[in-house]
Amino acid sequence: MSTATATEAPTASRTADGGNALAGTIGLLRFGLRRDRVRLTVWILALVVGTVSTASNYKTLYADPVDRAAVVTTMDGPAGLAMTGPRHYLDDYNFGAMLGHQMLGFMAVMVGLMSVLIVTRHTRNEEETGRAELVRSTVVGRHAHLAAALALAVLANVVLALLLAFTLGGMGIEGIDTGDSLLYGFAHAAVGITFAAVAAVTAQITAHTRGAFGMALAVVGVAYVLRAAGDVGGDGALAWLSPIGWAQRTYVYVDNRWWPLLLCLVLAVLCAAAGFVLSTRRDVGAGLRASRLGGAVASDALGRPFGFALRLHRGMLTGFGAGLFLMGVMYGSILGDAEDMLKNIDQIQEALKEVGGASVAESFASMVMVVLSVVAAVYVVMAALRPRAEETAGRAEPLLATGLSRTRWVSSHLAVAMAGGTALLLLAGVGFGIAGAASASDAGLFLDLVTAALAYAPALWVTVGVAVVLFGWFPRASAAAWIVPVYAFVVGYLGQLLQFPGWMSDLSPFGHVPQLPAAPMSWTPMVVLTLVAAGLVGVGLEGFRRRDLETK
Repeated sequence: MSTATATEAPTASRTADGGNALAGTIGLLRFGLRRDRVRLTVWILALVVGTVSTASNYKTLYADPVDRAAVVTTMDGPAGLAMTGPRHYLDDYNFGAMLGHQMLGFMAVMVGLMSVLIVTRHTRNEEETGRAELVRSTVVGRHAHLAAALALAVLANVVLALLLAFTLGGMGIEGIDTGDSLLYGFAHAAVGITFAAVAAVTAQITAHTRGAFGMALAVVGVAYVLRAAGDVGGDGALAWLSPIGWAQRTYVYVDNRWWPLLLCLVLAVLCAAAGFVLSTRRDVGAGLRASRLGGAVASDALGRPFGFALRLHRGMLTGFGAGLFLMGVMYGSILGDAEDMLKNIDQIQEALKEVGGASVAESFASMVMVVLSVVAAVYVVMAALRPRAEETAGRAEPLLATGLSRTRWVSSHLAVAMAGGTALLLLAGVGFGIAGAASASDAGLFLDLVTAALAYAPALWVTVGVAVVLFGWFPRASAAAWIVPVYAFVVGYLGQLLQFPGWMSDLSPFGHVPQLPAAPMSWTPMVVLTLVAAGLVGVGLEGFRRRDLETK
């Protein structure tokens, strides 16, 4: 369908429906609920279960007021406040205040991620695949897709808020009642709705789903950084520039102020309105930002499968690289104070003993490596599943109609995923090593931390292997590859804190990596993981070679 036809479709819709630009919104909302019923259920239940289990652990681990007072001493420092929330929560550190202080900022990021995914999936992705143009050629208003996506995000956040409120309120934990938990739940919802509205704007700027998602995610990251910087600062002014900071300044379970959530709603309304206005200033399938013109002649690299794959992945790889380097620097900056920060937290002390190590700094660094490697695993799953996106979008078929073989095409993306994942570990290790060596005043830590990060490369390669096996043999189940990084985080990081049995860690490829620098290097698991990765990749490539292409 031509651009002229695409731009004329909304006009036809308004004429047929009496000028209603929102015609068909309810139908699209119902369709969105149908499509995302499993995704949203998993997201919401995971967030609720994570919060409830944390609250339950607080009751068990910090039943004695003396233990809670020790946590206050630990958290009342720049590093502790940057990782949790504002100091005012520490004035009366009951179980509710602990939950609001330690969990609200982290959970807000997760809720923001969920909301951004909802909006970009049902707006920009629909246009990029061409489905929006077909739908809008019927009696559907030009704002229906965006309105339905925002409504779906609002509905998901409200359901999450209510589940959090009534589940936490019914646990019978001192300091956590249903009324206050209602504020806790809607603080999450307010932040989620705000970032959903931000995604409504970014979806208008670029013509690509990855770009819209990346820009919205960058806003979430900036909001978290402003919140952390404001909580460390004396007046907290920077935190008032962040929706996450607004949610935390409800001081839920302490002062229970509802009015900061109004700031979230005002910003959400303004961003949503801007999204609707901007959508009228572009064609269907296009973005406000014009695509940059390339050279008149393609480079030699673009004429080769690996170079072309690298070009497709470079934006995402650059973003993850910058993020992991900064994460490494952030964790490294508190490495020298790790012993003082954690000495009064018995739960973490027990976890560190399980890790081993000559010092608390080494044991803490080993735990941090799990987090950094899991973030890198998120990238490799996205990169390894890129051929699936190319296939379903119909872009793989023209390539494979040339002399390019299936094996070379998929292998180019897998090579970028594996090499890119290893490069991300290196960047994270360098950032962690530079800041950690400086904060601990031990130059020898730099090489140790870089080596510890690179030790997780074979586990990343196994993750790629799992993704390509699913893509090759069970393409419609490719999304199951996300189980690997999620399970690795739950068992590798939270499992150490909650003392999961050892066999659960053995089910994850990350559980077999030597926990450097706390443990000595062992080459046997590294070689075995590499061989397993090679076998999985071979099996996956054979599966793709045998099956038919699936094009939506």
